[in-house]
Amino acid sequence: MVDPNKPVYVTEEGLKALKDEFEELTKVRRPDLAARLSVAIKQGDLRENADYQMAKEEQGFLEGRIQELELMLRKVVVIEKDCNSNGVVTLGCEVTVAEEDYDEQETYHLVGATEADPSQGKISNESPLGQALLGHRVGDVISVSAPAGEIRFRIIEVS
Repeated sequence: MVDPNKPVYVTEEGLKALKDEFEELTKVRRPDLAARLSVAIKQGDLRENADYQMAKEEQGFLEGRIQELELMLRKVVVIEKDCNSNGVVTLGCEVTVAEEDYDEQETYHLVGATEADPSQGKISNESPLGQALLGHRVGDVISVSAPAGEIRFRIIEVS
């Protein structure tokens, strides 16, 4: 659920995805669902009508998501990538880190919570690692609390 008191940070691509989803839900899925409901209502007794019950449930989820998207789009702040000019980790940066005492490097794109997808290397600024990275530079060592204990990362590159 979106906090109505906080901005929703997104990249340009994330904003496009939100707008595309909103348009799909309002201009395609909502009318399709209305048509399904109309057909189900014409079938008669609504208490025993599984098609009607399913469509009403789906309508609840659909309208909830549309409301959430409307709020997100009102609160959106597009992330301006400004990583190369000062080398400080900010939203929108790609950050390469290595766990201290290990050579294996991982690169993460620091995005808002809406776009976070760790499997794609996109981590939220609200995640423990994202919070720890913000404001640091190449060479800095940061600590992140994890279920397995504290993990220390060295920042290798910011781009």
